[in-house]
Amino acid sequence: MPENVFDLSALKVSCQRCSLRHLCLPNELTNGDVEKLDDLMERHSPLQRGEFLFRQGDRYRSLYVVRSGSFKTHHLHKDGTESILGFHLPGEIIGLTGLGNGEYHTSAIALERATICELPLHRLHYLAQLLPSLNEQLYKIMSNRITEDQEMLMILREHTAQERLASFVMSLAQRFKHRGFSSDNIVLSMTRQDIANFLGLTLETVSRTLAKLEKKGILGIERRNIHILDNDRLHKLSRASHDDPSGTDGDRKGA
Repeated sequence: MPENVFDLSALKVSCQRCSLRHLCLPNELTNGDVEKLDDLMERHSPLQRGEFLFRQGDRYRSLYVVRSGSFKTHHLHKDGTESILGFHLPGEIIGLTGLGNGEYHTSAIALERATICELPLHRLHYLAQLLPSLNEQLYKIMSNRITEDQEMLMILREHTAQERLASFVMSLAQRFKHRGFSSDNIVLSMTRQDIANFLGLTLETVSRTLAKLEKKGILGIERRNIHILDNDRLHKLSRASHDDPSGTDGDRKGA
């Protein structure tokens, strides 16, 4: 299986014909409205792995949609530590948090060769006035993002390391499926250290927990390739509540 799961050549250029339209801003817009949106979108040459799309503290200038590849967003604290806030796949929007005060609260970095569609802020304001349906779509996207963040906070607060990792893998599988790719075979673009940071665990805990899931026959692991072998058991783990704080799989960050 190739390392880059998302093939740029498989994606269309225009919003009207884009294979990610159902996941993106054009979702639920009329064809005429999509044409107006497409006219204002900018598309750029690919970013390479490790390249910044924007940096924390930069003046807010645009909203971005991932066309291919993937990104991570992170926040740098005053003490120099980094908190990874999310991983972004094709069709997903980056830069929503900057709409409030005119600057990006996070940095966005390409995890692999990636392309984006850019909607500059002044064009977004113009289009939002022109298309009330776009405002509704933005509100819906932001509401979904808040819900996802709240669910992740509960997972980090109440679940064991095994349940957190199962939830993470299951979430990736579902997101891959929505993009027309295999949900049973996942190629990770992020490192295990990135995953550990995101889930509030140590690198050692992530590696140990993956090994446990592999030993149980739930996952098959080959470097960055994850094969879901028992979807039912993985799903049960991902939905489980943390009832026993002293459980044997209840590793926490710093463990």
